[in-house]
Amino acid sequence: MRQTKKHLINLLLILFGNTVYALAVTMFILPGGLITGGTTGLALSAQHWFSVPISGFVFCFNLVMFLLGAFVLGKAFALSTLVSTFYYPVILGILENIPGLGNFTDDPMLATVCGGLMIGFAIGIVIRAGASTGGMDIPPLVLHKKFGLPVSVMLYVFDVTILLLQMIFSNKEQILYGILLVLIYTVVLDKILLMGTTQTQVKIISSKYSEISSEIIRTLDRSTTLIHSQTGYMGKEQLMVLTVVSNRELPALNQLVMRVDPQAFMIIGKVNEVKGRGFSLQKEYREEKKAER
Repeated sequence: MRQTKKHLINLLLILFGNTVYALAVTMFILPGGLITGGTTGLALSAQHWFSVPISGFVFCFNLVMFLLGAFVLGKAFALSTLVSTFYYPVILGILENIPGLGNFTDDPMLATVCGGLMIGFAIGIVIRAGASTGGMDIPPLVLHKKFGLPVSVMLYVFDVTILLLQMIFSNKEQILYGILLVLIYTVVLDKILLMGTTQTQVKIISSKYSEISSEIIRTLDRSTTLIHSQTGYMGKEQLMVLTVVSNRELPALNQLVMRVDPQAFMIIGKVNEVKGRGFSLQKEYREEKKAER
């Protein structure tokens, strides 16, 4: 039951992400005359040179890439991209025919920013749901499997190539807006993928490490790790407390440490993702064994 609910939520997120992507293209990319990367960028080139409808080109291209991905990357990958492959061109074709949807702004800069924000958000939602947007996401994965080429590098190579194709029939401003659009949705995509997973790692060096460790466990309900360390100046060996807390818990941790030992040395840093008990796994509490008398 829980697994079915999870699959349903992921399916809704994939549909939602692709709908937002299609809205960005319909509301800002096409009316603003912007150029972009990915399958949509190829579709814009095909429309200019061969008058091919954008939604029709996207559907055919996604179908070919889907078959390629299924053949090279396997059935599991094919199933995860099936929805995006066929839903996106359909919803794009529907939204293109809604009158007035592309009349939001005549400012190309505003269209670039809004379009970039929406596309980055949309792709991030789809990827977080465990799927792919299909299309131009597939060739880099195929090249990685066959030749070991880095996926991120190949994605940039394909995006730049697609932008270059559109530069042939675009003016200088369109080219600059297109580059800015790709940069915006790349940054937003990274933020969405890391959203909710970033945590704060704290290393505490103090002679009262035992008391600090116990207080963190008791007060903040966070686990700690004691690491052997040696001071550089005095050469004193002692244990260092390592813990990971959320951003909201950091002020409370700071107050706790300063209360126990105002001279404590703290190193605070961001970590992109934490996996394990208390973060990606549910906490478990064990009763301490009472000492036998």
